[in-house]
Amino acid sequence: MGIKNKKVFRRNRIKMRVRKVVKGTADRPRMTVFRSNKQIYVQLIDDLAQQTLASASSSDKSLGEEKMNKIDQAKQVGKLMAERAKAAGITTVVFDRNGYLYHGRVKSLADAAREGGLKF
Repeated sequence: MGIKNKKVFRRNRIKMRVRKVVKGTADRPRMTVFRSNKQIYVQLIDDLAQQTLASASSSDKSLGEEKMNKIDQAKQVGKLMAERAKAAGITTVVFDRNGYLYHGRVKSLADAAREGGLKF
């Protein structure tokens, strides 16, 4: 009997390996990324209080409806996340790539968040 979806299984194994180490607190929350086929989502999570402090996604109305490729979309979400984090009084975060490889959309989101003023 084989594994139903090897790619998802592999990502979940990596995700659990990373989550053993990465913990978010109120002053340094965990910035986690979720990537679907069409959208990208990011949240700032305080793991101690178990609550989301801020979030942004490519489906937000504030980004507009103009056509752009997914990497540019991820850059816009990273900038939006940095703005919302500053509004919430957060400057440093720990980055949780959520089992995804650090390239493409995940890397462009992280770079845009750094340019926006977040430190990680």
